[in-house]
Amino acid sequence: MKRVTLFLAAMVLLAGSISAYAGNYEITKKAGEYTVMVTIDKNPPVTGNNNVAVGIKDGAGKDVTDATVAIDYGMPAMPGMPAMNYKSGTSLKNNRYVATVNFSMSGPWAVTIKITRGGKTQSVKLNVDAK
Repeated sequence: MKRVTLFLAAMVLLAGSISAYAGNYEITKKAGEYTVMVTIDKNPPVTGNNNVAVGIKDGAGKDVTDATVAIDYGMPAMPGMPAMNYKSGTSLKNNRYVATVNFSMSGPWAVTIKITRGGKTQSVKLNVDAK
């Protein structure tokens, strides 16, 4: 009986840890008239390279494909360590702006997605915790 209980407990823990890392990290936010859907290919994001896709829809629900999108990301200064700030440009692929960001260490990262279209810039800010 103890073996069966231990086996079931181990299976529950294993299933929980697998589902915690399943799927993409996804978040949707508003930036002015735009609805911005951000997807990172790892959930949670990890130290090292992470692929980011940004989908943008205008107020009418149409895909925005004529913008310039940049991703700024950084980690604030900590004792004994200066602030880290990076930038990544994007390219348009299948109506989404894609880029690779490299979180150089684990911990909290501030990410700002800047959308420039028609001479106006809108921003979306989010925080991710790289593992």
